[in-house]
This record gives sequence, structure tokens and C-alpha cells, in this order.
Amino acid sequence: MAQADIGVIGGSGLYSLPDLENVEEVTLETPWGAPSDAYVLGTLQGKRLAFLARHGRGHRILPTELNFRANIFGFKKLGVERILSFSAVGSLREDRPPMDFVLPDQFFDRTRGRVSTFFGEGLVAHIAFADPICPTLLDVLETACRAARVSAHRGGTYVCMEGPAFSTKAESHVYRSWGMDIIGMTNLQEAKLAREAELCYVTIAMVTDYDCWHPEHDTVTVEMVISNLVKNSENANKVLRCAVEAMPTARHCRCGSALAAAIITDRSKIPPQTRQKLELLIGKYITS
Repeated sequence: MAQADIGVIGGSGLYSLPDLENVEEVTLETPWGAPSDAYVLGTLQGKRLAFLARHGRGHRILPTELNFRANIFGFKKLGVERILSFSAVGSLREDRPPMDFVLPDQFFDRTRGRVSTFFGEGLVAHIAFADPICPTLLDVLETACRAARVSAHRGGTYVCMEGPAFSTKAESHVYRSWGMDIIGMTNLQEAKLAREAELCYVTIAMVTDYDCWHPEHDTVTVEMVISNLVKNSENANKVLRCAVEAMPTARHCRCGSALAAAIITDRSKIPPQTRQKLELLIGKYITS
């Protein structure tokens, strides 16, 4: 099977990477079903990338309907070690205006009942998630934004809401009172599953609007979001190119050993079917 080193997730408005060379598509099945779309593999700056349109090409899948487990597991099957996730977000701060990028380092969960773990079915694991974003990737993306001359802000909290409706004004004001910075509908589950899969993960949040709290701006609409994302797609590709060029070869962060102390279940008690299903994730920690 074709392999890649870096995974790229494209959010609303970012459905392809025009700068990829030697492109091929790979369709995968996983123990959790099919990912959002085929993975588009190619070369950028001499490195192998795998691109996935989060909502499918043509934007066919609601945030609540996303098969997060299949999407992340597919990257793992392709040999990816790092995921760069581009996402549309609303800003909850005056100084994070539309067209800016934000590199959050925290998440706050406001979703309801979404599955965000590979584990269960007789196997219990509890990953450390105090710092959900890979610090190495934060450094790389901050430098890449600067090199691409894109206005970016490092740090802050991404509120992950259920959707698909945008926030009410009451909700938006409450999130601001809590000190939240940006709001979106998808990245928390990706980050949790990437950590369980021992993949480095970073969110590149592209601000499209001021949510609905700002008194001097119109209520957020799909047209507004897509319009700003189209404008930002060129910046996204510039940042990606700079990030790939600056990406270190070796990983020295803790992401690659996230499961080392996370599996609690007695190895002899793990059901054979669960062991087989999760072999790609747990194989190096489970002795026969």
C-alpha cells in the first residue's frame, strides 16, 4: 500500500491541495467503516502527504455524522505520523479577526455523545490529554505562518460545539465569558483519536467570522464562511508548503508513545477479536 509521512485534513472550503505532485488516490476500509473520502496521496517539498477532505469532496457529511475513527485510523494505516488539520472557526475575540489563523493549544468539549475513542469492547486505555496539541507541530506551524506572512496567533482554546446550527447569541456570550478564543465543530474528536493512535496533531484554525456575539458584524452565514475560506485557501497552501519544508524528520515529542502507560486492562483478559481489531495501535505493547 502507498505510504505517507504527513497527513493533512481539509475542512470547509479546502477540498484539495493543488500543489501536490505525483498524485494518486487510495480508498481504505477500516474496522469502523469507510473514511470521509478517498485519501489523496502526493509529494510536496520532497515529502509524502496524504490529504483527506474531512466532509468529503462536495461537502456531504455533517460534523455529527463524521466517522472520526475511520478517518484517523486510515491515516495510521498509511504510515502517517503527523496530522495537520485545517479548519474553519468562528472567533470569540475582537483581536482574532476574520482571515487570521489561530493555532490553539487547548480544547473545550460541548459536543453530546460523540464517540472519541478507539477503545472499549474489553480493552480499557486512558491517554494523557492535558496538552492535546503536539508542541513540536505548534512550533513548526507558528514558524510556517510567519514565513508565509500570514497573520497567526499561537495558543488559545477551541470550543468544540455540536452543530450543525451555529451558536445562539446567549451561547456565544457565555463562551466569551469563560475565556474561550475560537469555536468550531470537529477538531476535538480528531485530536483525541490522533493521540490514541500516537500521531502528532495540530489544528490550523482559519477564522471566517465573529460567531454571532459581535454587535458590528452580521450574523454568521454559510455564504460568509465559504467566502472567507476561499480567500484563505491560498494562505492555507502557503502555510502548508512552509510547514512541510520545515518539518523535522525525527519525532522527539511524547505523542509517539502515548499508549505506553495508558492501557490498564490485563493483557490476558483482552478479547481476541478486540486484540485483532486494534493490532495496528496496540501491537507493540501487547505481547502474546
